[in-house]
Amino acid sequence: MQLSKTPKITAALAAATCSLLGQQAVAQETPDPDAWKFDTAILYYGETDRVQLTEAVLQATKSFSDDSIFTGKLVVDALTGASATGAVAQPYVQTYSRPSGKGAYTIGANETPLDDTFRDTRVQASANWQQPFATDYRYNVGGNISKEYDYLSLGLSGSLERDFNQRNTTVSGGLSYQFDSIDPVGGAPIGLASMNDYNNEGELFGNEGTRLGGSQSKDTIDVLVGVTQVINRNLLMQFNYGLSQVDGYLTDPYKLLSVVDGSGYTQDVVYENRPDSRTRHTLYWQTKYASDFGIADVSYRFATDDWEIDSHTIDSRFRYMLGDGSYIQPHFRYYQQSAADFYRPFLNQADALPMYASADYRVGEMIAYTVGFKYGQKMDNGQEWAFRLEYYQQDPKNAGFDAPGVLQDQDLYPSVKAIIAQVNYSF
Repeated sequence: MQLSKTPKITAALAAATCSLLGQQAVAQETPDPDAWKFDTAILYYGETDRVQLTEAVLQATKSFSDDSIFTGKLVVDALTGASATGAVAQPYVQTYSRPSGKGAYTIGANETPLDDTFRDTRVQASANWQQPFATDYRYNVGGNISKEYDYLSLGLSGSLERDFNQRNTTVSGGLSYQFDSIDPVGGAPIGLASMNDYNNEGELFGNEGTRLGGSQSKDTIDVLVGVTQVINRNLLMQFNYGLSQVDGYLTDPYKLLSVVDGSGYTQDVVYENRPDSRTRHTLYWQTKYASDFGIADVSYRFATDDWEIDSHTIDSRFRYMLGDGSYIQPHFRYYQQSAADFYRPFLNQADALPMYASADYRVGEMIAYTVGFKYGQKMDNGQEWAFRLEYYQQDPKNAGFDAPGVLQDQDLYPSVKAIIAQVNYSF
């Protein structure tokens, strides 16, 4: 099952932000043009009774005498655990076929249906080259490739930066293209077709007539424009606007919907179906303030799309310097999202099937928050290590749907809770 793999062309703008803040607020050492810098990290993300993720990251950066910079990054993810299918709990045991159409698994009474076949390994490699040219101009060009069992992603990106006002103002623009190929286990299902079922002898019918032929694909184009402004030696602000256009196969091939009768009992289970295009607009504001005590970093992001998903994100960090090169950095993030116009926690048997429908909580109404801290230490030799520990909770909400019959006694919107732990080492 895929994770989000769209490349973020904000990386160049974020780098510009950190660079400007460093010039204004903190005295920087002159980099050795012949030296490589390496950043490593190991991340653990674990949901209660659900997905477990372990990730290893290696990033290498080299600066050259002409101020050009090369950055290469390698990421390896290993995922295991169980993932919510979108089907609803029932007061009796339920049986579902595996995504391959071979074999089955059972879900206990009053339990949220989870598919415990969620296992995958992802390897991602990316590279970026930043080059100054003319006066106060820089360009970035990059590429990335990501591969897992059922997913291949290829991307190219580029951006242009221009400094004004003695490098106190930076205007940036970027463009990226991403091609994704999806080859789901068992084949991509036909939207809203019935899931595999069993005959009277308990044998699986198979997936004939419920699958599309061949692999599926989607194309993503992202455009980003922004401005970064140094207000004074301690204060910096950044404003971005992003436009994203995605076309192709946007359905999650592993997600299901329950079709229930007037008493809430499941009569059928069908595959979800989403529109084949999505246009998204994003507005982003960030402020960084450096003081004698540390650095405060606060940002706000508003996003809206033609699926009618509106989201608000507030992210805040404060790095408090403890002395001797050590620091502690509390972190709080709040996220709120409205539901997509095709979101349905279940379908009613008495109603005609809609054109599009998904019970995936990720496109439903929700709030989520992250709270935690990071502790780091910069050593005398310039190397640095850090540890991050955070708690994440996501609370799906009822987007105005009345639960019939036995569904009133079921938890249709269970919370997702997770622990995040990360260790970093830079040298």
